Amino acid sequence: MFPIRPRVLTVCALLAVMILAAITACAAIDSKAPAPKSLVAVFADLRTPPANATVLFNGKDLQNWHQRDGKPAAWRIADGVMTASGGDIMTELTFEDAFIHVEFREPQRPDPAGGNSGVYLQGRYELQVLDSHGTNIPGKGDCGGIYAQFAPLVNASKPSLEWQSFDVVFRAPRVDDSGKVIDQARMTVLQNGIVIHNNVEVLGPTGSALDDKVTEPGPLLLQDHGSPVQYRNVWLVRLPLKGSDTYEGR
Repeated sequence: MFPIRPRVLTVCALLAVMILAAITACAAIDSKAPAPKSLVAVFADLRTPPANATVLFNGKDLQNWHQRDGKPAAWRIADGVMTASGGDIMTELTFEDAFIHVEFREPQRPDPAGGNSGVYLQGRYELQVLDSHGTNIPGKGDCGGIYAQFAPLVNASKPSLEWQSFDVVFRAPRVDDSGKVIDQARMTVLQNGIVIHNNVEVLGPTGSALDDKVTEPGPLLLQDHGSPVQYRNVWLVRLPLKGSDTYEGR
């Protein structure tokens, strides 16, 4: 060992005192400040649609929805909740870029069809709805998967009979001046406040898509796959296709 000079010991002691004082001061400040919200808490606030949202399901009727063949939507409605039955349904409204909020609930286990349903963005890109709670590493067909294309990053599914949510930032495909697609649709998805897709560019429409007209606006479609999956509090906010291209605000 080499000898430690008294001056070095003094400097080290002073540094230790300064660090301890800084930590104590920060702790005092933090104790007076409100605790930051978790992502789950932040997204729980989205249960209430913002003022600029378009409410797609009012909890009373499906007058703004129809089936694939154009007939009136026939899902059962009770206590502000709609239950999958009688075929897929879709909104009269169509959209391009949007922030979309959907709440769903899986039926009691065991369900013969596995709690199967789906949320189709623009009627073309399916976010799988399935009873995947307890799956260690989810696959491309599990809940939250972009069906058969991308598995969710993590399994964020809750047990059956608990309400869950999807919050989606959806970016529609982009085309050049000739109408050729240069960027496919993209989406960032949170399930129950947890990021499960991070700005994923899809490969194109998923299975059972409404159509392949990806350059056109499309509806929100909810799938009836034989399971009594329930939905409530469905709304969206349209997003601008781009921001300003100038430095100065105006």
